[in-house]
Amino acid sequence: MKNYFNFNLTGQKLFPFWIMLLVFFMAPYFLLIYKMKEITTGDPKSAFILIPAFFILFFIAIVLSYFIEKISIEGIEYKNKSLVFEGKFGQYIGIVLLGGFLSMITLGIYSPWFIKSIQKFFIDNSTYDSNNPEFRGTGGNLFVILLLTLFLPIIIISAVLGIFTFINHTQLSGLYKVIYQIFIFIIMIPYIYYVYKWCIDIKFKKYTIQWETKFWESCGKILVEVFLSIITIGIYSPLASLRLYKYFAEKTIATSEDGSKNFGYDIEPQSDFLFIWGQSLLALITLGIYYPWAFCKVRSRILSKTYTQDIKTEE
Repeated sequence: MKNYFNFNLTGQKLFPFWIMLLVFFMAPYFLLIYKMKEITTGDPKSAFILIPAFFILFFIAIVLSYFIEKISIEGIEYKNKSLVFEGKFGQYIGIVLLGGFLSMITLGIYSPWFIKSIQKFFIDNSTYDSNNPEFRGTGGNLFVILLLTLFLPIIIISAVLGIFTFINHTQLSGLYKVIYQIFIFIIMIPYIYYVYKWCIDIKFKKYTIQWETKFWESCGKILVEVFLSIITIGIYSPLASLRLYKYFAEKTIATSEDGSKNFGYDIEPQSDFLFIWGQSLLALITLGIYYPWAFCKVRSRILSKTYTQDIKTEE
C-alpha cells in the first residue's frame, strides 16, 4: 500500500516573506553589484560602504531563510499529520554566525562542517508525530567528498592547462577552453552524486534512511538528464529534475529490523512538465510576484505524488 505525502503551505502565507526577500535583499544586492563598478573606476571610499552593506544583506538573507524554511517544513504532511519545526531562531543565528566566521578565517576549509551544522539543525528539529529524525552525515565525510570530487580535479585540470600555456607562451585557444568546460561538466557528476548521497543519511525511530545506489549507474543517469537539459537550452530541465527525483526516490530505502520501506514518485511526464513550465512562466511574466504561489503549487503537486510503501520480501 502506498502512503502519500502532501504539502499544504499556501502562496498567501509565503508571500510576505518573499516580498521582504525581494525588497530587503535582492533589490539592494543587485544595486550593490552595480555600485561595485565605482571601485574599479577609482573611488576607494565605496569599498568602506559596500563591505558592511554586504554583511548586512547576508544577515537579512539568513534571517528570512530561517522563516521560509520553517514554514516550508511545517507545510509537509504525511498520513494526515504535519511536521512541526522546533528549531529556535537564536540557535540558528548562532550556528550561522559561528560557522560563517570559522569558514572565513579558515579560507573555506571549515565550510563542510558549517554545511553539516545547518543540515542537522533543520532535520533534527523537524518533528513528526512527536518523533525527531537525526541527521547522521558528518563534516569530515563532506570535506573528503568536496576535496576528491571537486577541488582536487579542478586544481589538477587548471594546473595542466596552466603549464601548457606557460610552455607554449600562448593563451588557451577556444578549443582548449571548450575541453576545460567539458572536464568541469564531467567531474560535477560524481560531485552531485556524492553530495546528495551524503544528504540522505537519516535515523528516524527504528528506521535508517539512506540511498541504495550504484555509482556508475547513477552517474550515468545524472549525465544523461543534465546533457539533455543543456542541449535543449534548459527547456527540458523540469522533466530532467523530475526524472532524477523519481529515480533517486526509488533508491531511497528506510530499513529496520522489522522490514523496509522504499520511496517513490508517480511521474506523469507530459502533464508534470507542462504544469511546472506553466507555473514558471506565470512567475516570470509577473516579475516574480506570483512566485510564492508557483512554488507552493509545484511542491504540492510533487509531494502529493511522492509515497512510501513496504518492500515485500521473498519467502
